[in-house]
Amino acid sequence: MDLEISRSLTIPAAELEWSFSRSSGPGGQHVNTSDSQAQLRWNVAESRVLTEQQRERLLEHLPGILVDGVIQITASEQRSQLRNRERALVKLGERVRTALRPDGPRRRATKPTRGSQQRRLQAKGQRSQTKQNRRRPAVD
Repeated sequence: MDLEISRSLTIPAAELEWSFSRSSGPGGQHVNTSDSQAQLRWNVAESRVLTEQQRERLLEHLPGILVDGVIQITASEQRSQLRNRERALVKLGERVRTALRPDGPRRRATKPTRGSQQRRLQAKGQRSQTKQNRRRPAVD
């Protein structure tokens, strides 16, 4: 089953590689015999559906997730392998959508207002006075 990221980008099922293993999560009657944990791998570096700009953006914005250009998602929250497969697809879609989202407008640096500076200094002075009042009286 293909994974639709946006109207212009759909990852074909042929590029998705699945593997299954025993899950350490919640179990049931067949917990020690069923391979319910789903691992999904997608090779971003060699994907044919990405444009060069999309590929560069993914490689730049997913550095902690990518290993040699391959993104690996693991899902083991559910008892069913089918539900874990669906959850892995959702996770991959969210990560790719987030990485491909354009950056927001840059923050324009501004100076603090004179009033905010005065309030900060006044609060700082009050805090200093409070701490001075806590000291032991000077022995004269």
